[in-house]
Amino acid sequence: MKFYSSIVSYLVEGKSTKQNMRMLIRFLVMLTAMITVYSIIFHFLMAWEEREYSWVTGFYWTLTVMSTLGFGDITFASDAGRLFSILVLLSGVIFMLVLLPFAFIKFFLAPWMESEAKRRAPREVSPDTKDHVIMTAYDDVTAALVERLVTYKRDYVVIVEKPEHAGLLSDRGVKAAVGNIDDPDTYKRMRVHDAALVVATNSDEVNTNIAFTVREMNESIPIITTADSPHSVDILSMAGSSRVVELPDLLARSFANWTMCGNFQANIIGRFDELVIAETPVINTPLVGKTIAESNLRESVGVTIVGIWERGRPSVPTPKTQITRSTVLLLAGTESQIASYDDVYSIYQMFQHAGDPVIIMGGGRVGTAIGRRFAERDVPFLIIEKNPKKTSESANIVYGDAADLSTLKRAWIEKAPAALITTHEDATNIYLTKYFRSLRPDLQIISRANLDRNVSTLHRAGADFVMSYPVLGVDAVFSFLTKQDVLMLVEGLTLFRVQAPEILDGVTLADSRIRQETHCSVVAIKSDGNFIVNPGPCIPVTKGSELILIGTYEGERQFFRTYIKT
Repeated sequence: MKFYSSIVSYLVEGKSTKQNMRMLIRFLVMLTAMITVYSIIFHFLMAWEEREYSWVTGFYWTLTVMSTLGFGDITFASDAGRLFSILVLLSGVIFMLVLLPFAFIKFFLAPWMESEAKRRAPREVSPDTKDHVIMTAYDDVTAALVERLVTYKRDYVVIVEKPEHAGLLSDRGVKAAVGNIDDPDTYKRMRVHDAALVVATNSDEVNTNIAFTVREMNESIPIITTADSPHSVDILSMAGSSRVVELPDLLARSFANWTMCGNFQANIIGRFDELVIAETPVINTPLVGKTIAESNLRESVGVTIVGIWERGRPSVPTPKTQITRSTVLLLAGTESQIASYDDVYSIYQMFQHAGDPVIIMGGGRVGTAIGRRFAERDVPFLIIEKNPKKTSESANIVYGDAADLSTLKRAWIEKAPAALITTHEDATNIYLTKYFRSLRPDLQIISRANLDRNVSTLHRAGADFVMSYPVLGVDAVFSFLTKQDVLMLVEGLTLFRVQAPEILDGVTLADSRIRQETHCSVVAIKSDGNFIVNPGPCIPVTKGSELILIGTYEGERQFFRTYIKT
């Protein structure tokens, strides 16, 4: 159907298309007239030879001779008839076997293929495109960003330099356009003046060039760039980048924050005025094995569990949701309430593995960055690195193969509180995760996923938590794009704020049925200058107040469909 629709769209578009079709139709009319004349002559010659055939037979004979099929079932007996057959045969060779294919290719096939190529690999966006995101590469991060933008119905375009690459992306449903990423004219054709954001995820050098180029055209357009090296951050900022995301450092920070060791505390990931959102694993705490209702966190320390992440799957929990060793809690409360939670539960980890080093697999940028963060927190650690040239000599380095048990024993695998697997090869990470889980069923294992599709595989291999490299980058970009109106908490869960719908004016939270209808939870209400964190079910929603909710992507959309009248 897609093939036929593309043909139909080609036939109805443009002046040149109609002109080509007129030329092709003229040729076909001329060919049809020739076949008709030959069929009439066939009848006269057969009548002269005292034979009679139907008109259908006349057309049949003409077409078989002109197409050189020549079945031989009907032949002339006279020389005049045979000379006529030769004329028809030569005409067929010229008009049907040479000119007809040529006319079809020149006036239909070639223009249609050119039109398809332009459609699949456009060089500009449509004139009505506004508030779109311009991406200068298609990689793991931007691929995940495209999915997120589609979810939130945000327009975008990916710039690629090769038309065939744009065509392949178009076939996969990705909006791509052809252009040189260092050419100002490219961004003009991408309507950069009407765009909401430019995202550059190329190399540091290329990103610098892109930032200069875009900033030269537009001084106000937000530009977000990634940086592989910490030394590039200042250069990219000076080039015009509004924000520089250092993904290796971001990944290292997430690894360090989620590792249960030392002075472990809940990791604060977002703030809305007085509301603080924090994430914390519960492994090794008394919360494991309890339900949300049995945890009594709201009554004991004042925080509310507004979301959980269970082996890569985010959800808004119910009171009966079971807490397991791999559960990550999303807590909502004030800063003092989060501190109260830390006072009660961080002590369980602090004394369980005091002095035992965390094992870090891989001494690359991410591994060494994790080590620096652990050093700042006085957390003992050991980095296992196979290549001595990759790292400098240090008391924290163990050289050897992580799959070799003797190497792991030198890294104190028997007592390590956690193992962080940070290599840039997902296959290696899956292998090591499975191996470590077989050695230490009680070990906390945090693995890195370089491709989003391998997150679930790493969980099945035994990882307690998986740090998705693309998702971390997307969360940083999307939070910058939405200016915190939507805060990405974990993959699949968002915190968003809305003006209280008129339909809920005067209705209590219990009677609003927001949780039942949308699976979203109201975590704060801002009204008349007052900010209520973790409001109770009897709190009414008033006109002009602002609701802050947490939910899945689908839950957020369901809230707008149910309560926001458009």
